[in-house]
Amino acid sequence: MFTASSIRTRVKPLRSLLRGASLLVGLLVLPTAVLAYADLLPESFDLGTLWSDASPSELPHVAYQLAHGDSLRIVAFGSSSTEGIGASTPAAAYPPRLEAALKRALPQFAGQVTVLNRGIGGEHVDDMLRRLDRDVLAAKPHLVIWQTGSNDPLRGVPLEHFRSETTAAILRMREAGIDVVLMEPQWCPKLDATPGAYRFRDVVREIGDELELPVIRRSELMKDWIAEAKLTRKELFSADGLHMADAGYALLARAAADEILRDARPQTVATASAD
Repeated sequence: MFTASSIRTRVKPLRSLLRGASLLVGLLVLPTAVLAYADLLPESFDLGTLWSDASPSELPHVAYQLAHGDSLRIVAFGSSSTEGIGASTPAAAYPPRLEAALKRALPQFAGQVTVLNRGIGGEHVDDMLRRLDRDVLAAKPHLVIWQTGSNDPLRGVPLEHFRSETTAAILRMREAGIDVVLMEPQWCPKLDATPGAYRFRDVVREIGDELELPVIRRSELMKDWIAEAKLTRKELFSADGLHMADAGYALLARAAADEILRDARPQTVATASAD
């Protein structure tokens, strides 16, 4: 004879099993949904790269939100490249463009994707950490894209201090249940002329390797855009020789969207052909 207590005991694991099955089905549907709306993606989106086997799934909280059809909240955290210095209007900065790109790529989530711009120009690692609680953790995002390492060499921050403080902040975000993507410093004339500046770029990459975090290799991307004639130098850089201009921010947003979708995909999904 079943009692109310015994029924609750039997139903509880069943509910857990159903939730697990729902997550699995959702994760398997996610890449199909993106591919189904391939014509809505920006022209530079490479679906072959998007679902390639080169990158494992590294954004579990993003994947969970998308699999369950829940809202996705992203904080773009950083300095002037995040704020959008050099852009003609705030809407031309990369965070608003990223939100638009994700909404085009995932139209079924269009009303539920938010990218908050938490960039403040001129800041180095210590400046950003002073507002980590207020501008990042308090927003309870599922993902943070942290653009860092550009101002630190310009303001004389010791390299090892940058490394240790950046690592500690990432661990805090992870403990709060937040996925993290790093964005390395830009390639630009001003950093070219600053001795040791690109060691900070290298440290961002090293931290990504050590903590198994995706890294948007902005410096590399910018050189490729020039080499591939996607942009001229005049289109890529603003007049100050440090910041990006509108066209550069547009490509950066597409690269960031590419990274998010690639790293949120399930490991078991077969590679999709771009042909």
